[in-house]
Amino acid sequence: MFSRIAFALLLLTGNVILLSAQTVAELDRRNGFKSIKLGSTIDSVKGAVVKKEFLEKEEFPTQLYETENAEYKTIGEVAVRKIQLMTYKKLIYKIVVTTEKDPRLMRALEKSFGKAVYVLRTTSYSWKAEKVSLTFLAHKNDLELTYRCYPVYKMMLEDKGKKVDVMAEDF
Repeated sequence: MFSRIAFALLLLTGNVILLSAQTVAELDRRNGFKSIKLGSTIDSVKGAVVKKEFLEKEEFPTQLYETENAEYKTIGEVAVRKIQLMTYKKLIYKIVVTTEKDPRLMRALEKSFGKAVYVLRTTSYSWKAEKVSLTFLAHKNDLELTYRCYPVYKMMLEDKGKKVDVMAEDF
């Protein structure tokens, strides 16, 4: 009798430990969407095509890419409509994945990365890890997942500081 109770408690506590094991640290570990890794060069992404060049925050020269590789067409049974990649100095700093609407997607994200934080201002859900953040935003007809890479954003700010230093030395 005692051994059954002990076994049942072990199973229960073991399951609780397994359920809580997935946290935002998993977001850092995965570092992107499928084989598209944040901070890696755009050349590492299969089928990436430049769509336009623009200035991020009206200052940093960046490129917008899209990819239509079959490897990225689904998340489980959910269809992926579009994948956009933003690069700075050929490094991927943002991935935007647009999917069809499916409530299972949010449940899967929370299973992988833990409970999301609701952001009232943007009506979105977010996860923030040390190096990566993920935002989940529902639109009328689709869902949008946005992955961001803090180290590349930090590089942008450092480059901005270098420009100021160069200007200061030019007096």
